[in-house]
Amino acid sequence: MRLIADFHIHSHFSRATSKEMNIEALYRWGKIKGINVIGTGDFTHPAWISELKEKLEPSAQGLYSLKKKYAKSIDDSLPESISNKEVRFILTAEISTIYSKLGKVRKVHSIIIVPSFDVADKLNEYLATIGNIKSDGRPILGLDAKELLKITLDSHSNSMLIPAHIWTPWFSMFGSKSGFDSIEECYDELSCHIKAIETGLSSDPFMNWRLNSLRNLTIVSNSDAHSPAKLGREATILDCATSYDEIIAALRSNDDRVVGTIEFYPQEGKYFLDGHRKCNVRMMPSETIKNKGVCPKCGKPVVVGVNYRVNELADESDSFIPKSHKSVQYIIPLAEILAEIEGVKSVSSKRVKKKYDEVCANLGDEFSILRDIDIKDLCQYDNVLGNAINRMRSGDVFMEPGYDGVFGVIKVFKDASEYDQLPLV
Repeated sequence: MRLIADFHIHSHFSRATSKEMNIEALYRWGKIKGINVIGTGDFTHPAWISELKEKLEPSAQGLYSLKKKYAKSIDDSLPESISNKEVRFILTAEISTIYSKLGKVRKVHSIIIVPSFDVADKLNEYLATIGNIKSDGRPILGLDAKELLKITLDSHSNSMLIPAHIWTPWFSMFGSKSGFDSIEECYDELSCHIKAIETGLSSDPFMNWRLNSLRNLTIVSNSDAHSPAKLGREATILDCATSYDEIIAALRSNDDRVVGTIEFYPQEGKYFLDGHRKCNVRMMPSETIKNKGVCPKCGKPVVVGVNYRVNELADESDSFIPKSHKSVQYIIPLAEILAEIEGVKSVSSKRVKKKYDEVCANLGDEFSILRDIDIKDLCQYDNVLGNAINRMRSGDVFMEPGYDGVFGVIKVFKDASEYDQLPLV
């Protein structure tokens, strides 16, 4: 069975997250987006795991469902085109580890996946002896990432740790500010237990495949959502049974059960290029090298982005494509496409929300609209929207890359004057 999974999300107990990030909202938006398996996020937080235990029940082999008494009103409120979609939950958390190693302060984020509440409780009990897991849904622990991996492996034979958004400058395994130059530097003798890595929004699989050390690992992509509508902005496609054991086996093996990923255009990620946000300076890697890593306006160091860092560590050129590789599909979130068509800046505007609801009610879940529905059918429904999605699917887009915490902008039209000239597909 084809599954779309989003393992890395956060609850309303994490910093800088929406108060609406509750399990009901995740269930609702999972259906709207077309996601089959959603990470719970934040199972290390006592109050959040208590909510999860109250509202979830075991379903398919190691996964969880929202109890009917909470799900029914949500299902009744959704249009038929999406209400019958099944959504399952898998227990996940992100942990931030800050420590010193090889003469440098390291800040590495990790995704942890566990098979049951019992295992989560066991892990939480141990982590609580190391640091404070109550103050934030994504706890910060003074712990070597290698030790966190060991603790995870010891918690259960089917628990899994995945290095999170591995290129993000500030908090990742390869980050320019506090990361390492190899998996072995980070995890030493336990490196063989790293079976998968997460791309993050500012990199894609092709960038990661430029490193020989990453080419045989499973590459996963996730939303790292801090609000419900951001769910599924990236996701992982699997072809396996809807069970915990099958999902973990697929992630560990990188076999045919791993189909590929659904990707943000990495240029839209907020750390793709180098730059200095305060000075509105965005720089290509060649410019950063020419300026010796400093901002040409203020003379302070720029934040070195993902593209630069990949170039530093890569074994292959930026044109490298493996002879055979997993599927990679680039999307622009539907709300962003609709905001562009409607001529409004905010995807949260009432006009965009109304249009979004209308489109999903008529055509189905977001991933089906963006990836599957025939372009002719989309154009028959709305010619401008159909042409926009056709351009997105073919990569015919305009890009202003992100830098130093500023999201990039991806557009499918130069301006609204194009609308009247679009072909009838």
